[in-house]
Amino acid sequence: MGLVLVGVILGRKLPVTFPTRLGQFLFWVGVPISIVSFLRQTDLSGQIWIAPVIAYLAIFLGAFLAWLGIKGQAYLTNSLPEPSTQGSLILAAMVGNTGYLGFPITLAMVGKEYFAWALFYDLLGSLFGAYGLGVLLAVRFGNTVHNYGHLAKAILINPALWSFGFGLLFRQVTIPTVWEFCLDKLAWSAVALSLILIGMRLSRLNSWYKLKPAGTSIIIKMLLVPLILGSTLPVFGITGGAAQVIVLQMAMPPAFATLVLAETFDLDRDLAVTALAMGAMVLLVTLPMWLWLF
Repeated sequence: MGLVLVGVILGRKLPVTFPTRLGQFLFWVGVPISIVSFLRQTDLSGQIWIAPVIAYLAIFLGAFLAWLGIKGQAYLTNSLPEPSTQGSLILAAMVGNTGYLGFPITLAMVGKEYFAWALFYDLLGSLFGAYGLGVLLAVRFGNTVHNYGHLAKAILINPALWSFGFGLLFRQVTIPTVWEFCLDKLAWSAVALSLILIGMRLSRLNSWYKLKPAGTSIIIKMLLVPLILGSTLPVFGITGGAAQVIVLQMAMPPAFATLVLAETFDLDRDLAVTALAMGAMVLLVTLPMWLWLF
C-alpha cells in the first residue's frame, strides 16, 4: 500500500512520460532480472505445470460468466450494451494483473518457495489469455481492423518469456555468494518499482461514470471465479502454499492489458479504466479474505 501510494504521489508530480519509461525499464530489464533471481530460489517440484491449466480455466470461466451477465441483462431489460462495452466487460472479467501486481503480492504473502506457481500461471496462462483469446474477443467486439502480426511479435519477443527459459537453465549454475546477494536485491528492487508503477498509472485514471458495468466485471473476476475454482483445487491435488498462490493470482484485479486492448481495438476505454481503478481498491478488502479462506 505504501509503495502504491508513493507511486500515486509521484505520478501527479513527475512528467507524463516518466511512467511509460519506468514501465519500459521494468518490461525489458527489471521483471526479467526478478524472474531469473526468484527462479533460483523456488521449488519446481510437484504439480507445478497445472498452474497454467488453472489459469485458462479461470479465464474461460470469467468470460463465460460475463457473457451470462450480458445475456441476463438483455433478457431483463430488453436491451444490450454496445458491442464495445460488451468486449471491455468480458475482458475485465477474464484477465488479471498476475505479473506487476500478482508477483509482489505472492512473494510478500506466501514467499519465494512457491513463486514458480505464480510465474507459470502468469507467463503460460495470463499472457496468452490476454494477447491470444483477448485479442480474438477484441476483434469480435471492436470497431477497428488491424494487422495482428505485431501482436504475435510482441508475444514472441516478450523478455519475460525469454528470461523464464534462461532462468530455468541458470538454476543449475553456481555463482559467488556476493553475486547471488546482488541479484536478489536487484530483483526485490524491481518488485518495489513495479508497485510504484501501479500507483503512477492509477494516478492517471480519472473516469468513474461506468461503475455499474465495471462492478459486474469486478464481482466476477475477483469474487466468483476465485471462490468457484479455489474450492476445487484439492481435487487437483493443490493445497497449502501452492493453493494460496493460485487463489491470489485468480483474485487479482483486471490487467492493464485490458486497457491496452481497449485502446487498440476501440472498445469501451472508460469501462476498462474504471474497472482497473475499482479493482485496485477492492483488492484491499478481498486480499485478507482470500488469505483467511485458504
